[in-house]
Amino acid sequence: MGKLPFEGKNRAVLVKRTMKTDPKFGKSPEERTTDELLDYSIVNIDKPAGPSSHQVSAYVKKIVGVDKAGHSGTLDPKVTGVLPVAVGRATRIAESLLTAGKEYVCLMKLHKLVSDEKIREVMKKFVGKIRQLPPIKSAVKRRLRYRTIYYIEILDIKEKSVLFIVGCQAGTYIRKLCHDIGATLGVGANMFELRRTKAGPFTEETLCTLQDLTDAFYYYKEENDDKYLKKLLQPIENGVLHLPKIWVLDSTVDTICHGASLKVPGIAKVEDGIEPDLKVAIMTLKGELVAVGISLLTSKKILTQERGVAVKLGQVFMSPGVYPKIEKV
Repeated sequence: MGKLPFEGKNRAVLVKRTMKTDPKFGKSPEERTTDELLDYSIVNIDKPAGPSSHQVSAYVKKIVGVDKAGHSGTLDPKVTGVLPVAVGRATRIAESLLTAGKEYVCLMKLHKLVSDEKIREVMKKFVGKIRQLPPIKSAVKRRLRYRTIYYIEILDIKEKSVLFIVGCQAGTYIRKLCHDIGATLGVGANMFELRRTKAGPFTEETLCTLQDLTDAFYYYKEENDDKYLKKLLQPIENGVLHLPKIWVLDSTVDTICHGASLKVPGIAKVEDGIEPDLKVAIMTLKGELVAVGISLLTSKKILTQERGVAVKLGQVFMSPGVYPKIEKV
């Protein structure tokens, strides 16, 4: 089975300075209460055919009674599958998931019979960087752009029906991919059915239906039983599992929460393989998400340098005051 770019990467954690975290401040994601998760979590919804992604987010918001909810990548109304929905204060994490790789299972219909051998030969050519013109009905400007197909695996071919799995860069239109495959085969083709099986780090393994969420919330509110709901409310940190990570000292957290860029002296640990211009997640030593930003240094330079800015800040998720305010390093 193919893998998205971040999958299968066991990044080593490199320690710059050994420091302990003070238990008086912050809280590990596993220790958050159900009430805290209801305002700061992600639900991996199995989107049904029919409603739009926006409507599904609205259903989630209504079910759990929060003010805000946002999804991480639009699926057409007829498309089903993985739709992570961030709730409450976690909604902004959707931006980090929008650019993550996606995986789909697609049923493509060819307009004429073609040999299995030719189908396999042509579809192999679509793995790698391709040029794609978005469909007329799309949310982006209609112009040629490059997208990367990480893998295509044909599951079955039966007469004019081709069932396959595709892993691709965010923003790839599978409907257009099917059209282009058909054009290359010289017979024409269209997407007949589509299901998303991965959206960044979210997979079918943690899916729940809208009815599952409704039932779990009922047990929580009416029966005072949160064991079902707590299984469905994933910590916001799961939304950055695909990003490389940098862990900071307790004394650095509050300065970041106030918008300061991350400087080298405030770093405790870093994953290897970080390069400049890479999106990274800044974490506390308890594993809490503080912010996401763009790296300015390599992992090696972060380890060896004593000065300089390591990460230009993007979105800040942790509120100021969770960790003590200490003079900037």
